[in-house]
Amino acid sequence: MRAWVCRQFSDYHDIAIDTVPDPEPGAGQVLVRPRAACVTFVEMLQVQGKHQHKPKTPFIPGGECAGEVLAVGEGVTRFRPGDKIMGGVRFGAYAELAVTDEGLINPLPPAFDWYTGASFGSAYRTAYVGIVTRGGIQPGETLLVHASSGGVGLAAVELGKILGCTVIGTGGDNDRLEIVKRMGADHVINYRETPRFRDAVKELTGGKGADVIYDPVGGDVFDESTHCIAPFGRILIIGFTSGRIPSIPVNYPLIKQFAVIGVRAGEYGRLNPEGGRRVTADMMRMANEGLFHPHVHKIMPFEGLVNAFDEIAARKVAGRIVLEISRD
Repeated sequence: MRAWVCRQFSDYHDIAIDTVPDPEPGAGQVLVRPRAACVTFVEMLQVQGKHQHKPKTPFIPGGECAGEVLAVGEGVTRFRPGDKIMGGVRFGAYAELAVTDEGLINPLPPAFDWYTGASFGSAYRTAYVGIVTRGGIQPGETLLVHASSGGVGLAAVELGKILGCTVIGTGGDNDRLEIVKRMGADHVINYRETPRFRDAVKELTGGKGADVIYDPVGGDVFDESTHCIAPFGRILIIGFTSGRIPSIPVNYPLIKQFAVIGVRAGEYGRLNPEGGRRVTADMMRMANEGLFHPHVHKIMPFEGLVNAFDEIAARKVAGRIVLEISRD
């Protein structure tokens, strides 16, 4: 089969397509023919060796896809050949064939195509574990979503509206913020035009501040967020796309009585399997009810992975970029 292979950690421009042996499913595993695979900031970091999860090289990157089941290993009961699925692959989605554990995939919802299916799992799981499981958001509360036009940001915006919250989205591009509004945000703030966004948030909330702040950015955005968090609010640490890991004097959360909460959606399920299963069940219920609409920024051919990384690095993406994968 053809696959994108990372032979050593380096600049992502060095990754190349190669021909490698077809994989075979082991016990508890499923062989999938990916039809579409999601490209995210995480995969870009992994091929550069900058992500906390460093696979042994050489490896095939790609952690999420949608496709068809071709074969199942011993003990697999949830799937059979021909089933349409979506979900995680750990590594290996950027290939014409991929093997994954049975527990990492789910049936493709009726409302999803290959592209939305490939875009769903990690983005919406991060949003759900963040604002529901860890953030305990309640109907009527105000949710402030930073980097709201990104994959995990748009998922949080949509989920927040489904849950009955007032949603404020921030970002640095007015065109992408229009997409944020279409996904349900009540208000948007361009922090390039309003760098002191704390004032805008306080004005929108009658001086109270946001009850839950969803922060994939870190750096200056986190620092500013500590000045517009409501009493008893929760700041959710999703990541550090700004490149700077911030710190906070602990008297801030003491005096204002807010919490700073770390969110690692995949790790949550590994540390708490029963909780992870509840998250999956509720996400799939909502997806099957047609409540979610993952936003696909662009569909690129299989050969376009490096170009996809370039767009992600340039911060031009709203939602997800998806590779279209096919095999005769």
